[in-house]
Amino acid sequence: MTSQDEAAAGVAAIKIVRAGHGNQLNVLGDSQTIKISGKETNGKFTVIENFNEPGIGIPMHVHENEDEIFHIIEGEMEFTLENETRILKKGDMIFLPRKVPHAFKCIGNHKTKAVVTVVPSGIEDMFKSLSELPVGPPDFENVMRICGEFGIRFV
Repeated sequence: MTSQDEAAAGVAAIKIVRAGHGNQLNVLGDSQTIKISGKETNGKFTVIENFNEPGIGIPMHVHENEDEIFHIIEGEMEFTLENETRILKKGDMIFLPRKVPHAFKCIGNHKTKAVVTVVPSGIEDMFKSLSELPVGPPDFENVMRICGEFGIRFV
């Protein structure tokens, strides 16, 4: 069976993404590379390489549709989960189930690199929409509207 036959049959094809490659986005000042999208996994998951500058993060929010797994490759990240805060360092991993409020930010003096797996896929479309917003301080109402369209709400 060829790759085209597999795609037509709904079977995902093998994909190799080299270092430095993928769909690169600037999402509200956050550098992201979509390494594997739902188009390649038949909607099962998305893999994103995420870079955060010190002090940058996402406020408390809830995903209605997706589970997330963060694997910290470089740096340190602070995760706030409901009422507790955890620090993750290089090599650490965290699973964030859908519907659990959480926030995160890069801490320390160095950029954080994390590989984020999102199940199921679709969040990459939200990040693409957010990347199309004007450069500069974001209009948070507009950000909340876009995120809301994808089942993410800020709390």
